[in-house]
Amino acid sequence: MTTSKTRSVVSLSVETHSDFSKNLDRLLSLIDQTPEDAIIVAPEVALSGFAYERFEEAAAFTEHALEKLLENVHNRLLIFTAITKENEAFYNVAYALHNGQILHRQAKSKLFALGNEHQYFSAGEEGNIAPFLFEGIKIGILICFELRFKSLWQTLEGCDIITVTAQWGKLRSDHFVTLTNALALMNQCYVIASDAANPDTSGMSGIITPFGGEIRNKGAEMLTSHFEERTVASMRRYLNVGIE
Repeated sequence: MTTSKTRSVVSLSVETHSDFSKNLDRLLSLIDQTPEDAIIVAPEVALSGFAYERFEEAAAFTEHALEKLLENVHNRLLIFTAITKENEAFYNVAYALHNGQILHRQAKSKLFALGNEHQYFSAGEEGNIAPFLFEGIKIGILICFELRFKSLWQTLEGCDIITVTAQWGKLRSDHFVTLTNALALMNQCYVIASDAANPDTSGMSGIITPFGGEIRNKGAEMLTSHFEERTVASMRRYLNVGIE
């Protein structure tokens, strides 16, 4: 007899400050408040914001923060992005941390031109956007603007969970809600979406089930729910559209 996998899932919605250490301390504090088995998604560049005029400082801080986070995440899985320097270029890199290890990393491939990201960041390889396995759970990551590309939805088809880490513009808040809900329904999976709670961002973090049930943060820093493997399997049996 097999047992359906279950895990706590957490979506954060926190404000990003210019003080990098303050951002890290708040993230560490929130991680400590989550269940020990949690899959946690934090907003895009939660440690620094975009900090375009402080990239060298932000990239150096990422190295320090990774050490602290790796020490403190324990049995949880933490997904977030951070400004990272590689071969004299800067990337917006998504990290998945667990038990002192980096399980997965991918650089943002679709840079948001309206926010001038392409003038500061180098784009990652689209081919690196791929599912990874965490304790038998198939997980994919989309970084903010990448949510708008239907080809990437198809790339992550078959995932049990798709995470979206974002700094999504407040003027397009409805788009964030609509797209994350549609992603869960189209790919028949859980979506854990985390957006920053800045004055210019949507703050509409959410957790959506394969059946379309959703909870949104409504101003809270932390949303907590549960992933159940059998819910994914049930939806895919109930409405079979060929996702395995």
